[in-house]
Amino acid sequence: MSSIGKFSLIGYNGSRKHLSISIPSSNEVMSPHIKSVEELRVLGINLSNFSAPTQFFICVAGVFVFYLIYGYLQELIFSVEGFRPFGWYLTLVQFGFYSMFGLVELQLTQDKRRRIPGKTYMIIAFLTVGTMGLSNTSLGYLNYPTQVIFKCCKLIPVMIGGVFIQGKRYNLADVSAALCMSLGLIWFTLADSKLAPNFNLTGVLLISLALCADAAIGNVQEKAMKLHNGSNSEMVLYSYSIGFVYILTGLLCVGDLGPAAAFCSEHPVTTYGYAFFFSLTGYFGISFVLALIKLFGALVAVTVTTGRKAMTIVLSFMFFAKPFTFQYIWAGLLVLFGIFLNVYSKNRDKMRLPSIQDLRSLLLNGKKARLPSQNV
Repeated sequence: MSSIGKFSLIGYNGSRKHLSISIPSSNEVMSPHIKSVEELRVLGINLSNFSAPTQFFICVAGVFVFYLIYGYLQELIFSVEGFRPFGWYLTLVQFGFYSMFGLVELQLTQDKRRRIPGKTYMIIAFLTVGTMGLSNTSLGYLNYPTQVIFKCCKLIPVMIGGVFIQGKRYNLADVSAALCMSLGLIWFTLADSKLAPNFNLTGVLLISLALCADAAIGNVQEKAMKLHNGSNSEMVLYSYSIGFVYILTGLLCVGDLGPAAAFCSEHPVTTYGYAFFFSLTGYFGISFVLALIKLFGALVAVTVTTGRKAMTIVLSFMFFAKPFTFQYIWAGLLVLFGIFLNVYSKNRDKMRLPSIQDLRSLLLNGKKARLPSQNV
């Protein structure tokens, strides 16, 4: 083993800030979350040049900016009169754009090898089709905030999937965070059902199935990336191109491809035009989500995307007319508390909260300090 290899390995184990010092030799064991400097490239940005907190901030900013635009365009497309029955066709167009974007990005990288096995991509593609296709189709039966609320409740399934798929163990703070966020979002759903009961059993079934697929896909992606060191562009290209074939085959079998294509050809700007920017922002957002998964794990990525969904709901009320109640605010505060618990769980050494004994000693010291002043 060379001296350079030793130095980089020691630097890496000592602190994550030393990731960019050097690349370990091929026979050295690397972190299960980050295996090479190449993995840290997102849309051409080399995140290995930044510290871990800066990496987290960049990824979170990318997720929020691109996915907020994504959510707005998604609701805008389904507001087009007559488009609601064609959710699967929108997913087909979306997967086609994603495949092209992934191919272009992969061609711009130096290493174009496929590292993750094809069988794994077939599973990931199936879950991705279930997540996005069922989610898009559910908007034909549910209003947008209700759909987003259901999607936000995937925190607990993700944790269960992490236990069974990857053998993970979560602490009490993580479990409490998931419970708070899910309960807050359920409260939001109940408030919405009172004001505008637009529930449909078909829509609830579709979004529930999408929720299950979404809960599994993060853990499967994380496990595949750790094991095979695949890049973001590779993951997007192969999973969405295979998913495109799945959806195209399904639409041809049920005969829904012709009517959907005919409707969109009559409204090209509000369908294909919006779908292009909808897919572009979604592709950029996916790149940052995959970076979060590789750097910080599936649970942190889901927590960030759940917070983004809560913000999407706020913007939905701002840009699209809907009834409002203060129960939305209380439910949102409970979700924010859940996000805080999750962040605290990941940074206990930097965010130490005072214990009951600390508060008691603080009060006692305050009383002792006041006694002499009272005697003067």
